[in-house]
Amino acid sequence: MLIFGHPWVESPRFVKVFSLEDIARTQREDILLLEPLSVSIDLAKHCRKNGLAFAVTIGSLKEALLANALEAAYVICQHEQAIEVQKIAEEYLFDTKILVLVEEERGIETMARFGIDGVVFPAAIVQI
Repeated sequence: MLIFGHPWVESPRFVKVFSLEDIARTQREDILLLEPLSVSIDLAKHCRKNGLAFAVTIGSLKEALLANALEAAYVICQHEQAIEVQKIAEEYLFDTKILVLVEEERGIETMARFGIDGVVFPAAIVQI
């Protein structure tokens, strides 16, 4: 299981970006966080073309499928949605990993029981 933003686990940061200028201010090891896909499609295409790791928040299964097709490293979704998306991701062998934003440590165990790829704590998310 992937765990981002927990104080015991060293992990890259997710940096919210809204423009090419924002992307230019990030570091190579950062994961660019686009939200939502419907308004950040051009940034997603830029990331794909330039080999930049990015994550995107999704609101539907369709967006998860599209994010995978765009080669997003991660999608971040709500717990209930993650259960459905994770099953589809396994069926179609997604390269994109499914993450859920959690506030408390017990979320790690909960998501693990559902077979979700990973969790993100708010501490891992920053804005430029």
